[in-house]
Amino acid sequence: MIREAYVQGVSTRSVATLAKAMDMTDISMSQISLRRSEIDERVHAFLDRPLGDDWPYLWIDATYVKSREAGRIVSKAAIIGAAVNTEGVREVLTLAVGPSEAEPPWTEFLRSLTRRGLRGVKLVISDAHEGLKATGAKVLGSTWQRCRVHFLRNALAHAGKGQHQAVARHRR
Repeated sequence: MIREAYVQGVSTRSVATLAKAMDMTDISMSQISLRRSEIDERVHAFLDRPLGDDWPYLWIDATYVKSREAGRIVSKAAIIGAAVNTEGVREVLTLAVGPSEAEPPWTEFLRSLTRRGLRGVKLVISDAHEGLKATGAKVLGSTWQRCRVHFLRNALAHAGKGQHQAVARHRR
């Protein structure tokens, strides 16, 4: 329950109230704070871990999530990077939150990965955001390829409903 409340952004006081309502009287606010601190440590350890090895293939994408900032709800880009190393092992490398999918946030995202040891990227796979395409070449010296899923979604957006099955069959 504490983990889920943490992910949802529920305050320590609200979690304590919820625990009390559920007759979980053995959980104090200090225990909740301790659990949240432990979660923070594990998340930061994951996000800050060194990325030794070469990672020839890097997939990056973003989705927009709502976030509370200075008392207002704003849309933020949740950016994720996953890669395959030279042994063929796929791994999520990092997750970051930025203001948008413009070039500056992508540049900082990729630079943060290189500071952690990301190297050997030959191909970046993503959607077709211009800022992203330029950043991959500039920061990583890699080539870019459009993600097949994004390509198919874009093709389907231009096809009539009656043509969706035919377009989807030719995706390979």
